[in-house]
Amino acid sequence: MTQSIEPRSGILEIAPYQGGASHAEGVAEVVKLSSNENPHGAPEAAREALRRTAHLIHRYPSTDHGELRRAIGEVQGLDAERIICGAGSDEIISMLCMAYTGPGTEVIHTEHGFAMYRISTLAAGAVPVEVPEHRRTVDIEAILEACNFRTRLVFIANPANPTGTMIDMQTIEQLADRLPPHVLLVLDGAYAEYAEGYDGGARLAGSWPNVFMTRTFSKIYGLGGLRVGWGYGPAAVIDVLNRVRGPFNLGDPQLRAAEAAMRDTGFVQRCRAENARMRDWLAHGLAQQGVPSDPSHANFVLARFASPQEADACEAHLRADGLLVRKVGGYKLPDCLRITVGDEASCRRVVHSVARFKASAP
Repeated sequence: MTQSIEPRSGILEIAPYQGGASHAEGVAEVVKLSSNENPHGAPEAAREALRRTAHLIHRYPSTDHGELRRAIGEVQGLDAERIICGAGSDEIISMLCMAYTGPGTEVIHTEHGFAMYRISTLAAGAVPVEVPEHRRTVDIEAILEACNFRTRLVFIANPANPTGTMIDMQTIEQLADRLPPHVLLVLDGAYAEYAEGYDGGARLAGSWPNVFMTRTFSKIYGLGGLRVGWGYGPAAVIDVLNRVRGPFNLGDPQLRAAEAAMRDTGFVQRCRAENARMRDWLAHGLAQQGVPSDPSHANFVLARFASPQEADACEAHLRADGLLVRKVGGYKLPDCLRITVGDEASCRRVVHSVARFKASAP
């Protein structure tokens, strides 16, 4: 007699994550503007660190990530003992859900929030609760209204993905102050380095007992292929996460490259400045073609079209031109395309292609 082996409740509700496209059928060379990668690559110091560790890949790495945590602490001005590292900030998000949620509990995220919040919540057996945004921006009143005795975590990306919008620190502090004491506020700062003068929530995570911050090396540091992220928050939360973290979740090549990237502050400053220049240029160029966008604080622009049909048609036109951008219907933005801020040549190609698309429209 054959028995069906069933997964835990909620697992089959998970839609597998869909990354940005890397190929276009019939197009030999493409420009990938679909995954918010750094068009300038990784710092040379990080690449050199990777080369230097190649002969050690048969050795197990350290289990405490001590040198990377110290580098982060020194550069960011944080207590290294309150830092945890993971395989991208995705793993930190998953660890938070594993440690603090489960059947009978709820996790709040906003309607256009990063897909991994829902995925990690369902994987932990908890219930994801989606709250509305206001004009594609986090609405703290909607979050507070959704909180109840079952709520355990609130996830906010700031700057947000895929919208690029931000709420200010005063608003975040108001939210942290008004949340029930049993709820942990998680500030996802994957794009924090692109927002001038913003610490990603580090100050709050360092001083409030109910605030935690996640960060990544995948964006401005250009290490998306290595999968390194980190989190910072109350010592008690770090202690809990270290109990569920795998002992060898990061290899030595990842750790060494990330440490070198963190210490290259000049690279980060140059990339931030160039991103701001080209982001403004791209947004202005698209607006001149009748394609508006909200002010972005990240390394992408959310281009808004008149309808989902126009957005799909423009995406197909760009793809035929070898320009890969991200459709965001899965984020409940079917009339939008998320376009990574590439180098100057790529941005000019995008605007030129959109102009030709608009000119050819009936």
